[in-house]
Amino acid sequence: MTSQSSAKLQPLKILSTLITVASLLTSSIHALAAPVEIKFSHVVAKNTPKGQMALKFKELVEQRLPGEYQVNVFPNSQLFGDNNEISALLLNDIQFVAPSLSKFERYTKKLQLFDLPFLFENMDSVDRFQQSDAGLKLLNAMKRKGIVGLGYLHNGMKQFSASSPLVVPADARGKKFRIMASDVLAAQFLTLDAIPVKKPFSEVFTLLQTRAIDGQENTWSNIYSKKFFEVQGYITESNHGVLDYMVVTSNTFWKSLPDDKREIIKSSLDEAIAFGNQIAAAKVKKDRESIITSKRSKVIELTPEQRNLWVESMRPVWSQFEAKIGKDLIQAAVESNKQ
Repeated sequence: MTSQSSAKLQPLKILSTLITVASLLTSSIHALAAPVEIKFSHVVAKNTPKGQMALKFKELVEQRLPGEYQVNVFPNSQLFGDNNEISALLLNDIQFVAPSLSKFERYTKKLQLFDLPFLFENMDSVDRFQQSDAGLKLLNAMKRKGIVGLGYLHNGMKQFSASSPLVVPADARGKKFRIMASDVLAAQFLTLDAIPVKKPFSEVFTLLQTRAIDGQENTWSNIYSKKFFEVQGYITESNHGVLDYMVVTSNTFWKSLPDDKREIIKSSLDEAIAFGNQIAAAKVKKDRESIITSKRSKVIELTPEQRNLWVESMRPVWSQFEAKIGKDLIQAAVESNKQ
């Protein structure tokens, strides 16, 4: 090789060396960089469907993005209660939350749909609606407010619990019931001449134990995991409403993720939600049976005639909120009851 040819190749060798050094430096920086922390905050116990879903999400993300992202899960309102977790999300103090659908009332009235009493016949109906075009569209209902809906998580159908038997609507008259901060749920109890009391989920056990309130509504999973059945003498199996959650993040955080990482995190969440929903379905029967076996609380099974009295007493709530929710949306939910 001539000295002239060697001189021509010299810059290429230098460039190649520089590229190699830069690549090594980049790899070293990535190796030394601390993983991005994702905080997932929720208000229920680890052994609930939501708690297990969050832990599954952590497992999948850290497995698929090792050393790059670390998901820290904070259950039982360790960081924020259910009255301020969405605000914390928008401030980027946390990156993922899964509030009950009732908690989004101040951000969109359309999700009030899920609080309407006796709208869905069972969880299959709920699932059909949520996976329909109308249900999936609702995930984007709060985007202008900076909230990105990523999926629905089931907990189950709600039951009434109280310190005295609730068999017919008149039995609820004058009694105090804890509710989430929802105008629809308040109206639901007002139609019964009962007194709705808006209180955080973390305070419910103490309120029941001290008889500051007479009852509450919740799923079998929450009634069991939070031991409400130990301080409530009666549970009426009403299946009068659905308690589901929406897993959300902030638009700011979601857009900050690189496209490829966002795709992996979303697919991990989808799998975690499916996992959580399987647990929810299994826990309905298991926790119900555990409560009955404990003999701490009597489960009241309504006859069709008795249940119909509750349905008719609460039906006026639909028309009361129809304008805010949308008549078409309510009709789409009703249609989901048809198999």
